[in-house]
This record gives sequence, structure tokens and C-alpha cells, in this order.
Amino acid sequence: MKNVALIGYSGHAYVVADIFLQLNYSIIGYFEKNEANYNPFKLKYLGNERETNLKELLKKGTSCFVSIGDNAIRSEVIKFLNSNNIELITAISPKANVSPYAEINSGSLISTGACINAFAKIGNGVIINTGAIVEHECNIGDFSHIAPGAVLAGNVFIGPKTFIGANSVIKQGVNIGNNVIVGAGAVVLGDIPDNETWAGNPAKKLTQNG
Repeated sequence: MKNVALIGYSGHAYVVADIFLQLNYSIIGYFEKNEANYNPFKLKYLGNERETNLKELLKKGTSCFVSIGDNAIRSEVIKFLNSNNIELITAISPKANVSPYAEINSGSLISTGACINAFAKIGNGVIINTGAIVEHECNIGDFSHIAPGAVLAGNVFIGPKTFIGANSVIKQGVNIGNNVIVGAGAVVLGDIPDNETWAGNPAKKLTQNG
């Protein structure tokens, strides 16, 4: 049986834990700043990853997964782990449909019912959430989050740290920049520059992100 330790233990982490248990992993515990008050999986508290000798604690054959939903925080933690040569793995639900011709990079989550089609590229630390569809030749930048039920038609480009809201639709060939927020249910028909929030049908710019 393979071992994994989670970093982060709240709502999003419960989905991650469920997937690893379906994959017959043993979850040795979780890292957090403070011990969780709510512990539905009865996992062992391993301390704060910033204050613990991870290499010593994580025995040979144990990997880490960053189970944090917030893009910016997940990015920061993964970069910290990479700088300390800590191995990260992917979490791919056995109930997801992933083409053998798709590329899934380390630290990413492919959740239940998600569909990743041929020649799609999923970056590092990406979340493809429940029931999301990433069509052929899409490219999802590092630390982005494709929320439940979102549909990305073919050849869509998503920049790093971008959030695509639940049940939104991105037209084929559209380029969406870095640090963008697309609201739930939006229909995006054209390109979106970096650092903007869009929503509506058809989607229009709402605000400039800081």
C-alpha cells in the first residue's frame, strides 16, 4: 500500500482524502498550522509543514499532496515543497475519464466525473473539479482551478492561478490570462487579459484584480 501525507485539511481536502482512499492509499496524516477541530477521516495531525523536518518525517515511499483550494496559497506551499525536494504526486479519481494522450503534471487533482481529453495539458498543482470537462488540446496553467461542471471546449488556454467558476463555458480557442476569475455560469466567447474578473452570459469584465 502506498502512503501519502496531506498538506491542508478542510473542505477541499476531504474530497482529496476520499479519492486517495478509493485509490487504496494509506493517508498517514495531515499538516496544518493548527490541529483541526473537525477531523472526519480521523487523520493524525503531523504539525506545521514549515516547522517540521519533512524529509525525516516522511518515510521512504511516502509522498505529499497539497490539498488546499485557494490558488495563491496552494502555489506558495507547492513552491516551498519543491524548494525542499519533497515529492508531490497527482490525485486522479478512479471515476474520472482521462485520455492516455493527456498530460497531467505533479500535484494536480482530477476529481470524480471529470473528463480530460486527448492532448490536453494540465499544469502543476491544478484542480480539475467534479464533473469538469477539459476538451482536446486545452492547456491549463499551473495552480489554476477549474470548478465543478465547467466546460472548456477545444484549444482553450488558461493562464496560471486562474479560477474558472462552476458551470461556466469557455468557447473553443479562447485564451484566458493569469490570475483571472471567471464567475459561475459565465459564457466566455473571447479572450480575457491577465488580472481581470468576468461574469455573465455573454461574459463581461466586472473588475480589475489586484
